[in-house]
Amino acid sequence: MLTLVVLVGCAAEPTTVTTTTTTQEVTTTGPAREVVVTRPPPPLRVETQTVTPGPGYVWTTGYWRWTGTTYAWVPGTWVVRPRPAAVWVAGHWVPRYNGWVWVPGHWQ
Repeated sequence: MLTLVVLVGCAAEPTTVTTTTTTQEVTTTGPAREVVVTRPPPPLRVETQTVTPGPGYVWTTGYWRWTGTTYAWVPGTWVVRPRPAAVWVAGHWVPRYNGWVWVPGHWQ
């Protein structure tokens, strides 16, 4: 009888579920698919550049990202320079194909 009471008590305890989310950066070798946006992006915002977190960091300016229905502002941030001579080329929108196409920022 004692065994039955112990087992019934175990069945009533709540269970805990733990989930872990991971992200992975994937580099592709082929050209990215261009999305043509028929509306021009809003004017760039004037941002206040914060103090560098340390040597070897480069400020990347903010930009307008297309969400599929509207533009959303992505603020500027500091990123670590991958090598001493690397230069950051800011992402930008260019007029093309009767609309606007995003050219992502990259290192040169």
